[in-house]
Amino acid sequence: MSSPIIFLLASIPLAFVIALWEIQIEGVDGWAAKLPTRRWQNTWTKIFFGGRPLTGYHLGLTTTLLLLIHFPAMFTAWSWRVEAAVIGFYLVMITLEDFLWFVFNPAWGIRKFKKSPQLWWHPRWFLGLPDFYWFAIPLGVLLVFLSAHP
Repeated sequence: MSSPIIFLLASIPLAFVIALWEIQIEGVDGWAAKLPTRRWQNTWTKIFFGGRPLTGYHLGLTTTLLLLIHFPAMFTAWSWRVEAAVIGFYLVMITLEDFLWFVFNPAWGIRKFKKSPQLWWHPRWFLGLPDFYWFAIPLGVLLVFLSAHP
């Protein structure tokens, strides 16, 4: 990879399109709250989804996105560098997508992007952002930069 920064910037258009798509699907109600989808909630989902239930909608979306962004890698020899780049890209992109969902959702907007009971699917915040942003973005950036340097 010639430039990890350009690689990471490429996540913005995908995050934008997915955010707009999810706004059309979910509307006002985030985390598929009013969608006719299956929901699983147990100790594991609480750990891995930050207290949110795993929904069939999000399981399908996540699986689809991971398969799509792995698609080019399926035609090359597996390497930890390629896998790190793909997972890093995914972490950055999905976090940006979550933020853009609020920015472009007419029912929310940037002013309502803060800890509140209405935002139940982001129960934990740190320094004005959902806690997983502080984990996903740095880890994603680190993985992409590690993948670019021998």
